[in-house]
Amino acid sequence: MGRPKRHLLATAAETSSPPSVLDQGHFIALVKKAEGNNLYSVELPSGKEPLLVELPSRFRSQIWIKRGGYVVVDRSAFDDRENKLGGEIVNVVREEKQWRKQAYWPAVFAKKPTYLDDSENDESTAGKMPPAEESNSGE
Repeated sequence: MGRPKRHLLATAAETSSPPSVLDQGHFIALVKKAEGNNLYSVELPSGKEPLLVELPSRFRSQIWIKRGGYVVVDRSAFDDRENKLGGEIVNVVREEKQWRKQAYWPAVFAKKPTYLDDSENDESTAGKMPPAEESNSGE
């Protein structure tokens, strides 16, 4: 039988608002790829190699993580272990607008504009007739 609904509500409430400060050893990371079996490949703000992190059992089948989303990763728990895991997901960023307002949000993950406004330099020909060629049919 599945977990009671109170577990789902408690997990959702825990991840809905950002903490005032991040704990020591916690980092915000960008989810690059789902590796399968509750493992995710994430990119830290330092921009180095991708890090393999594990989703704890309290989030499994309750909170879904999509590629391009953000998570809070705890690296301190896995420093002394000799395996391929580099950390554990301790929180999932759901309300991204609220999280971006926090002082600890990395500048590397600043929101980029969807459309670039370079239209002043390039003249678009969309919706225009092609230039008329002057043909000299009589000469």
